[in-house]
Amino acid sequence: MPGPEASRWISTFLEARAAELGAARNTRLAYGRDLADFADWLEATAQSLATADRGAVEAYLVHCDAQGLSNATRARRLSSIRQLYLFAVEEGWRTDNPALRLTGPGRSKGLPKTLSEAEVTRLLDAARQRGRTTADRLRDTALFELLYATGLRVSELVGLPVAAVRGDPRMILVRGKGDKERMVPLSAPARTALADWLAHRDAAEDAARVAGRTPSRFLFPGDGREGHLTRQYFHSLVKDAAVLAGLSPARVTPHVLRHAFATHLLAHGADLRVIQTLLGHADVATTEIYTHVLDGHLSQLVLTRHPLARKG
Repeated sequence: MPGPEASRWISTFLEARAAELGAARNTRLAYGRDLADFADWLEATAQSLATADRGAVEAYLVHCDAQGLSNATRARRLSSIRQLYLFAVEEGWRTDNPALRLTGPGRSKGLPKTLSEAEVTRLLDAARQRGRTTADRLRDTALFELLYATGLRVSELVGLPVAAVRGDPRMILVRGKGDKERMVPLSAPARTALADWLAHRDAAEDAARVAGRTPSRFLFPGDGREGHLTRQYFHSLVKDAAVLAGLSPARVTPHVLRHAFATHLLAHGADLRVIQTLLGHADVATTEIYTHVLDGHLSQLVLTRHPLARKG
């Protein structure tokens, strides 16, 4: 646990990030964890945020590497430290940024994992059968159909307000990272699944209201602190459905379904800029990686299905 001065630096910085940039809650939490770890390490080595120099930041990154942290995690930690010190200079707490000219380890360039269209079909079929009750099966079907139809981030999916899907809409408004809004279309199967789930959900909410309980404003209510289904719970649902579908659960996550949404759209001729908008990517360069995924699939298809591949 960082000392009082470090805690003040970190909390003030996080409040400023939230106010000025509209940083998403999960982003702020990640910043907070990274900076608390750095501050703890500094204090354990008789240093502080106020006195640390470039050598101290470099030594901390070496420490992170020795802990076996991934390139992505170490790059994020360096970014967090750099942003904190940039803020400290602006506030007059320091006159220099010791992390300014340091180069991070860089992110892995591995391609996103995805699923074939046949595998997604098996997963969707499994979601319709997985639950023990009618309510579970209707909810799971709506969750999976909605995710594959829209490519939503899992936090966007579980946190959808029920008002967003009232009236059998063809498109829904989604609030994504940094409170940015975008419109995403709904497929016919997703609309059907939503209508079935809404009918059951609304009946349950009416019964709860009669019993004196406050109805939920979320499409997928939950018992947790935030009032909706948690990301962790949905993650476990996806793993269960993968097993039922005969797929390795190690290959299937909510984010893999988001990748499948993008890759399959691209394979069927969708424009990259359209996919960028649907996914809520700020930069089209982030979306371009799906072209490499598709290239890999096409190469594999040629190598395994082309008549000449069977010769020799």
